[in-house]
Amino acid sequence: MQRWRGLEDIPEGWGRSVVTIGSYDGVHRGHQLIIGRTVERARALGVPAVVVTFDPHPSEVVRPGTHPPLLAPHPLRAALMERLGVDAVLVLPFTREFSQLSPADFVVKVLVDKLHARTVVEGPNFRFGHRASGDVDSLAELGGTYDYDVLVVNLYERGTAGGGEPFSSTLTRRLVAEGDVTGAAEVLGRPHQVEGVVVRGAQRGRELGFPTANLETLPHTAVPADGVYAGWLTAAGERMPAAISVGTNPQFDGVERTVEAYAIDRVGLDLYGLHVAVAFHAYLRGQERFDTLDALTRRMTRDVDEARALVAAADEAAAGA
Repeated sequence: MQRWRGLEDIPEGWGRSVVTIGSYDGVHRGHQLIIGRTVERARALGVPAVVVTFDPHPSEVVRPGTHPPLLAPHPLRAALMERLGVDAVLVLPFTREFSQLSPADFVVKVLVDKLHARTVVEGPNFRFGHRASGDVDSLAELGGTYDYDVLVVNLYERGTAGGGEPFSSTLTRRLVAEGDVTGAAEVLGRPHQVEGVVVRGAQRGRELGFPTANLETLPHTAVPADGVYAGWLTAAGERMPAAISVGTNPQFDGVERTVEAYAIDRVGLDLYGLHVAVAFHAYLRGQERFDTLDALTRRMTRDVDEARALVAAADEAAAGA
């Protein structure tokens, strides 16, 4: 898969293509449906499938300080898109100048002059151009002038237990913020994960017999609600069952919110300085303050036992799927 940053990275002589445009944060199941239809259409026409996305998130440029919590960094999004069969991902630097483009100018500059779109595939709520003044109707109208058609794909909806809400990044962020990582996984089609570099913390976990990897998470990361979770820690290509703590560590009057992962049944790991990923499978409990360190240690032992069992069951189910 080709990865381009900016219009100037698109190869000279690039031919016709099928294109979809959006932030695609998380590449959740609704996004997967749209991208999948893009790939299907591209294969039918014998042309490449291209995803166009933006960095930073448009809201940060249009309304500074409103950057939403991010569900996935761009490298992860690109990897997920590649698995769906996408041939190229174009990340457009979103600037104040770029935000001023009218819908027609956006179409000409991106879809016509550079990507030579044959078909554009979008969800029904797609908006583009200055002040989000363009929609799928205006996109289709411009297609009549510039020789492309528009395919509109409705998003999946959650089951009745979720009230029939369409899959969306907004819904996923809300579920993550509430600590409902099971619900978030339903929307994403995979466990929600956060990434970052392992840095030195207070090393209290090591003193208690549960050494943790303390993540310096990427900017704007969507971190789950404070609590203890079962999940996985992936480092240097190895995926390990983990018990994960998110919060300020009230036992020791902490003030800084951290993400710490204990690799279950692993001894002697040295992860300092490594870029790792922590994936959340299930919520175990909230953050608590215990009367004694012994009480804390006993509870941590129970957390690890519960996390071990839950992750093992999830891995077994995935292997049998």
